[in-house]
Amino acid sequence: MPIKNGNFIKITYTGRLEQGDVFDTTDEKIAKEFGIFNENAKYGANLIVVGSGHVLKGLDEDVVGKEVGYKGSVQISPEKGFGDRNPALVETAMISKFEERPYPGMQVSISGRVGTVETVIGRRARVDFNHPLAGTNVTYEYAIDEKLEGTKAKMEGLIHLYVDADLDVEIEGDIATVIVPYALSFDQRWLMSKQRIANEVFSNTKLQEVRYLEKHVAPKVEKKAIEKKAKKVEKNIEGGKDSAKEGQ
Repeated sequence: MPIKNGNFIKITYTGRLEQGDVFDTTDEKIAKEFGIFNENAKYGANLIVVGSGHVLKGLDEDVVGKEVGYKGSVQISPEKGFGDRNPALVETAMISKFEERPYPGMQVSISGRVGTVETVIGRRARVDFNHPLAGTNVTYEYAIDEKLEGTKAKMEGLIHLYVDADLDVEIEGDIATVIVPYALSFDQRWLMSKQRIANEVFSNTKLQEVRYLEKHVAPKVEKKAIEKKAKKVEKNIEGGKDSAKEGQ
């Protein structure tokens, strides 16, 4: 069935500038090839909720009407990409506002805004707070790999998207209960994302309530669980070795 707004889909993509340079990709190999690899980033298919702004507007709109398995590209103008360049966002600041002496090309953060230093003259620096790709036409090559079905899968997908964690989710009627490990309660990403996760689930499923249940485990119980998991992994490895020997 054609993709529509509100669908939970997984896509892979690569964003290119007009001259062909890659600035964004879900492919680790391409990221390394073009010198934009980030060891802290997770590569592979990304989950998006269509129409929720998880990707550029131009890409968000282009997936609508396509089907799982689609591969293609879309050219995105500044209006539906990184926006037009706004001269008003180029400002002058005293160098005393910087943690270290600024220099042209330096990425800085002032009062919560991220910008790029253009010039430094005397005690003043000219800073451009536009997005680095503002006013730029870009192209995204993408593929629609999967469409998530079922409320549980969608909830788990959103949690993984925002906090990169696999949490136990239980669905009963229109209520979802998420088992949250105690350690995650101190994670800033979790604290800032759990309400957004709930809101997106409310907007795109029939759920009416989300409960976050904090889980505490006695040290002995946790130790036994870890040891049990380790033995299972070890058993699987040994099983793989035995299978390999039989195949020789």
